[in-house]
Amino acid sequence: MSEKMTTSHEAAVHDTVEAVIRGQLVKAFGGVRGTIEAAVPTITFTGMWIGTSDLKMSLIVSIAAAVVLLAVRLVQRSTPQFVINSLIGIGIGAFFASRTGAAEDVFLPGIIYNAAYSVAMLLSIVVRWPVVGFLIGSVTGDPTAWRRDPAVVKLCVKLTWLLMIPCVIRVAVQLPVYLIGRDEAVAELGILKIAMGWPLQVAALAAMVWLLTRNKTPVQAATS
Repeated sequence: MSEKMTTSHEAAVHDTVEAVIRGQLVKAFGGVRGTIEAAVPTITFTGMWIGTSDLKMSLIVSIAAAVVLLAVRLVQRSTPQFVINSLIGIGIGAFFASRTGAAEDVFLPGIIYNAAYSVAMLLSIVVRWPVVGFLIGSVTGDPTAWRRDPAVVKLCVKLTWLLMIPCVIRVAVQLPVYLIGRDEAVAELGILKIAMGWPLQVAALAAMVWLLTRNKTPVQAATS
């Protein structure tokens, strides 16, 4: 009951597909605070490495910074989702680097993630199940109803391309630096990860919002 009432209420609030996606995108990006929290572990690790060249200390301090941010979120009783994401990210990077002893491997999981995400989104476009379409389904209560409308599918394909482009750019730039620079490229990889994180996200979001302001496609809520 409550789930259907919630989705019906959201569909009523967002009466167009474009409004639904705009609202969901804002949640997905986490706002300014979520973006900063995601960047703090990378900034901390990179700064510590530049200053000390001590892999273990750099990892400890960066993980500690993420834990502090998580504690603040819990004390404030606000959603810890984006801090947890950053903590998991730096944790996986720390695992890679501690296994190999190579500081640059902290950034390898991020490169792999962006590559895998790019492939997944490209496949979703090819098979005409663009991932952005499921943002609509999460609100209307029917995860697949949007595919019955060719105009909505076409819109979601365009939006998925825009969402995929930043991931492709990150891999195209960071992977060669990782492969060629190795341990001498740790600072460069840290700077690139920060510079190609939220700026590219904001650019992609701006492009998507611009596209979403051009049309108004009615939302069709799921029927019981």
